[in-house]
Amino acid sequence: MLENQETKVGPVVSVLIPTFNRPRYLSEALASAVRQSYRNLQIIVVNDGGEDVSSIVNSFSDSRIMFINRNENRGKAFSLNEALDRAEGKYIAYLDDDDLYYPNHIETLVDVLENKTDCQVAYSDLYKVYYKIMSDGSRQVLSKVVKVSRDFDRFFMLYFNHVLHVSLMHRRDLLEKTGLYNEELNVLIDWDMTRRLAFFSDFQHVYEITGEFDGSVAGSDRISIQRRKDNSEYSRNVLTIRTTRPAKPWTKIKDMSIIFIADRLNRQTGKTLGSIWRHTFYPYEIYLPLPQADLDRLNTDMPNLIRVPVNPLASETERIDAVLARCDGEYIAIVPGGFAIKEMWVENSLYALINPAPIRREPMLNRCGISGEGFELEGSMDTLWAAVLRKSDLQHARRSFPDLPVRQSLKAAGIVLRPPGFEELPFQFDNLLGEAQLAGKNGNWAQAAQMFEYIADNHQNQLSMRTQAAKAFFKAGSHARAAKLSCEVNQQRPTVDTLLLEAKVKREKKNFDSAIELLKRAEQILEGRELLWT
Repeated sequence: MLENQETKVGPVVSVLIPTFNRPRYLSEALASAVRQSYRNLQIIVVNDGGEDVSSIVNSFSDSRIMFINRNENRGKAFSLNEALDRAEGKYIAYLDDDDLYYPNHIETLVDVLENKTDCQVAYSDLYKVYYKIMSDGSRQVLSKVVKVSRDFDRFFMLYFNHVLHVSLMHRRDLLEKTGLYNEELNVLIDWDMTRRLAFFSDFQHVYEITGEFDGSVAGSDRISIQRRKDNSEYSRNVLTIRTTRPAKPWTKIKDMSIIFIADRLNRQTGKTLGSIWRHTFYPYEIYLPLPQADLDRLNTDMPNLIRVPVNPLASETERIDAVLARCDGEYIAIVPGGFAIKEMWVENSLYALINPAPIRREPMLNRCGISGEGFELEGSMDTLWAAVLRKSDLQHARRSFPDLPVRQSLKAAGIVLRPPGFEELPFQFDNLLGEAQLAGKNGNWAQAAQMFEYIADNHQNQLSMRTQAAKAFFKAGSHARAAKLSCEVNQQRPTVDTLLLEAKVKREKKNFDSAIELLKRAEQILEGRELLWT
C-alpha cells in the first residue's frame, strides 16, 4: 500500500463519472469516490442532459469535484470525452453512476501502476451485485458474486471485452495513442477503449475485490442493456469496434494484411468481402488487386479496404506480388475467391503462427530472419489454397524464386505450410471452461470439479477456477476437497461464495464457532458493512 497520504502525495487520479437520470444511485456512487483512502483525486461528474443532480453533487462540498451540468443528451462517449478534456490526472479511472468503489480501489491500482508493474493499465476484481428493484426505486441486495475475474488475454480482448470499465485504471497519456472515445458508438463503448489500449500496453490483473457493479435481476434501466436488444444496431457497433485501427506504431500488436485474390468483381466477390468484414476480429487491412475498371465499379463502405490496380491479364502470382510490394502487415493471409469465410476462419491459424505450441515462445529464426513455417487455413485445399504466414517469409520466397508460383516458391524456400494442431488453437481456456460448465449443468459434478481443477493448474485464472472447483466438489459430495480449496481461496481473496462454502463444511464437522465466523464475514459483505463509510 501507499504511505499515508498526509505524508506522501501520489499522482493525481482523475475519476470520470457520467450520469443520466439516476440521482438515487449517483449519490452512493459519488460518495464511494469521495471517500477513497487515496486522496489526491480529481472527480469529474458529467450530467448527460438528464435530471438535474446539482443538489446531490453540491451536497458533498468537496473541492476535488468538478461538475459538468449539460442540458443536452449527447451519450456516454461524448460525456467521457468531455471529462477527459478537463482531466488533469496522470491516471484515469471510471465509475458508472450505479456502481461503487470500495475505499481501497484507487489506492490499490495506483500502488500497482506506480510500484509493481511495467504495465500502463491495471484492473481489479469486482462483485457483481444482484438486486431486487423495490417499488420506491431502491435496490435490495440479493447476492454478490465475483462474476468476472480473468487474467489479461490480448487475443481474447480483440474478440470480446473481459475487463470491466469500473475496475480499470490507465495512464492518461495512452489516450494520445489510442484516440478518444468513439462518439458514433452507443453500446460497448468501454470495450472499444480497452481494445485500443491493448495495442499499446499489457494489462496488470490485480487479484483484489475493490468495488461492485450493478447486476439487477430485472428492470435494469442501463442504456447499454436496452440498446443490446436491437440486433442490427448491436452488430453495427461490434463491427465498428473490430475494424478500428489506432494510428501506428503499435507496440503490442502486429498487423495483418489480407490479400484477397478474386478473378473479377462480381456478386461472389462482394459476398466474400462482406463475410471477411463480419467474421474477422484480429486487426487487418484487406488488399484487393483488380483491374482499375473493376475497382472503379466497386461500391462498398467496408473499412480498411485497399484497392490495388493490376493489369487485367495479371496472374494470381503477379497480383500477390503487387500487393506484397505495398502492404504493411507483419502477417500475410492469402485468400482465394470462393473461399468459405466463417467465425475464426483466419484467427485459428494466425494464433498458431503468433504463439508456437507448446512452449509459447517466439519461433527460432534463421540467419535470414526466416521462420520456415506458416499455416494453412481451415478449408484450404489444392484447388482453393489459403494460408497465413509472416511477411518476411513470403518476401524471402518471392525474392529467391520470383519465377515460381507463390505456393511453389514457398516450398522451394523451405517454408513449410501445415494446418494448426488442436493444442495450437486459441481460447483453450474458454473451450475447457465451457466443457466443465456443461458437465456441471448435466449433473456430472465430479467430472466438472476435476476439469475446473485441471484448468486452474494448467491455465490462467487460478483463483476463479479453484472457486468453481470447490463448488463442484461440494455438489459431488467431495466435501473435504471442497473445504481445502475454499480455505485456500479464502486465505488469498475471500468472497461470499467461498466463505459460505467453507462455513457449510465447518458446520458439517460440528466446528460451529468457525462456521459462525465465516457466515458473519459473508453477511458483512452482503450487507455492505465492509465499506468503511457505512
